[in-house]
Amino acid sequence: MTASTDSRTGDNNFLTFPTSCEAPRPQPEDPVKVVPLAVASVLAVGLSWFVWATYGAKLGVLLILGLLLGLALFHSRFGFTSAWRQLIAVGNGQGLRAHTLLLGTAATLIALICGTGAGLFGSTPAPVANPLGLALLVGATLFAIGMQLGGACASGTLFAVGSGQSTIVLTLGGFIVGSVVYTWAFPLLNNWPQFNGILLADHVGWLGSWAITIVVLLAIVAVTRVVQKRRVPPPVDAVPTARGLARIVRGSWPVLVGSLVIGALAGAVFLVSGGIWGVTSAFSLWGAKILQLFGLHPESWQFWQQKANASSLHSSIWKDKNSLTDIGIMIGAAVAAAAAGAWKIHSSIPWRTALAAVLGGIMMGIGARLANGCNIGAYLGGISTGNVSGWLWGVFALGGTWVGIKLRPVFGLANPKPSDGIC
Repeated sequence: MTASTDSRTGDNNFLTFPTSCEAPRPQPEDPVKVVPLAVASVLAVGLSWFVWATYGAKLGVLLILGLLLGLALFHSRFGFTSAWRQLIAVGNGQGLRAHTLLLGTAATLIALICGTGAGLFGSTPAPVANPLGLALLVGATLFAIGMQLGGACASGTLFAVGSGQSTIVLTLGGFIVGSVVYTWAFPLLNNWPQFNGILLADHVGWLGSWAITIVVLLAIVAVTRVVQKRRVPPPVDAVPTARGLARIVRGSWPVLVGSLVIGALAGAVFLVSGGIWGVTSAFSLWGAKILQLFGLHPESWQFWQQKANASSLHSSIWKDKNSLTDIGIMIGAAVAAAAAGAWKIHSSIPWRTALAAVLGGIMMGIGARLANGCNIGAYLGGISTGNVSGWLWGVFALGGTWVGIKLRPVFGLANPKPSDGIC
């Protein structure tokens, strides 16, 4: 017997995606966690005021956008790691279809911004064609393996840490370590064989670039339907949710609503800063500054002697775009999780899970730097700006996901199975 994520429509309807049973009904949320909500809210307001007053409106707005991203990521439980795992393991493409809506929303807004030359606070839209080569292949693959072991991607790590998930704190620690390892080993990991990047807009204009992106995204939706119809996977688990208007503030949000909101916020980051939303470059910076606190001298490394990197290292993290949005995401997710009654620190972590979290984080830290970004900077940022490297990153990441799924049982981590009631 097969069911559908929307059983009211016939199986021949394009928008029907069969599952092996009906999706479970969401349970009510737990009561609001008052103390964590108060602490996180005060921190959000206070830090926003500090950055705005000290470093200016542009950086203050970027922090606020980070807060909103954290809220949206948590309330929609927007996943990259789980989406690819569900697709590869059992053929459920719900998460990947959410990606297509996110990518299409961001691509539409960024095409409008670049096509009109719009920008706020004096910024000018400046998409960059990332190189295509061995580092992209190895980096994306390594990153995807790492996120399956670590339990979260780059954005997922941030909002999981904000929501109190202790295991992912280990993943974040590994992420920073891996980023530092890359910067230390930069002379060995730089200048691998590569070709010049390709920005579609340079060849077909922004309208043409947008059209190609949307057509490919629609094709991906069609492919996920074919795969899901053949494999008839278990449905995705339901997240506890509030009812009525309280759902706006307390969550959870439908994942497609989350896709639209996150895509719009990614476009807003581009409008404010002139560049794509990124995550992982900040981890390299944080790691270097931590080393300096202990009297070490990463500034002597070749990576940090490059002009742009040296400038970042010598400046405050409150002047770093990605640091602001990263910190904002963690605090915003804390507010969302506390409002949803879901903020909780888990004190007991199995040693194999802890080991996987650290190793996965290290792999993601190195992989992100090799590939010029993560699931946000390379994948979302790449595809939404018409960067061919973004599409290749996604393909290589799917391959790495397959490897990561095979390795998860070694660390006692479960994978979804076709016989499961949910995935």
